[in-house]
Amino acid sequence: MNSWIDLDALWHIVAVGLLAGAGLPAVFALGLRAVSLPGRGGAPDAETTPDARTTPGADRIIGTNPIGIAAGALCFAIVLAGIAWGIYSVVAGT
Repeated sequence: MNSWIDLDALWHIVAVGLLAGAGLPAVFALGLRAVSLPGRGGAPDAETTPDARTTPGADRIIGTNPIGIAAGALCFAIVLAGIAWGIYSVVAGT
């Protein structure tokens, strides 16, 4: 083993970098997808309505599925916790 390269520390840096760099945006994207799921009633889509500008509720971003909204809120809470942990780590110097 080379004394210049600490492979254990390098592995930790790569793992945290992948989780924070790719994992948090992926969780955020899953949260957006979950929040936009339609409910049982099936909110009208822009593709299925002939004139989406006159259809009430066609420009909604949030779906009507309560399970999707709860899953999205959980994903957003995970992302916020990751951001808070990162800020805490920088400020605390750990």
